[in-house]
Amino acid sequence: MARRFRGEGRHKVDAKGRVSIPANFRRVLESCDPDWTDGLRPQLVIVYGDHRRKFLECYTIEAIDEVDDKIAALPRGSIERRMLERLFHGQSFPTEVDNDGRLVLPQKLRDKIELEKEAFFIASGDTFQIWKPETYESEELAKTEAWLDAQPDDFDPLSLLDQPAGG
Repeated sequence: MARRFRGEGRHKVDAKGRVSIPANFRRVLESCDPDWTDGLRPQLVIVYGDHRRKFLECYTIEAIDEVDDKIAALPRGSIERRMLERLFHGQSFPTEVDNDGRLVLPQKLRDKIELEKEAFFIASGDTFQIWKPETYESEELAKTEAWLDAQPDDFDPLSLLDQPAGG
């Protein structure tokens, strides 16, 4: 994985569903699209299939290729493979960043997360998420705050990195 997304931002959504992507996110999309060169539009894939989620997950081309390779490695015909193919292939939206640094989100995707006049972008490593700002603040931010509040006063989140895998 070449680069990771970092940061967050709020951006206006116009009536046609156009929304600016944070500039630093565009640089990551460019660097993680093997076909991108100056003058071309970086590609990405928006996954929207998981009905439990209230956000859109945006994958770089490198990140979605990695997911696709893992799906292809599952036994052909298995329920796990069929379900993952449905979620990541069937219920996804391949798109590109326009010349003005925006995404055009179809009405179907805006309806899924109840997105109206403003979108909240947040980095998530090799993906980024698009949320309705109020949903993010009331649900995800509250989860993070509750988790941190449950930790001891001297808790250092970096200590989690020293734990063995799976535990």
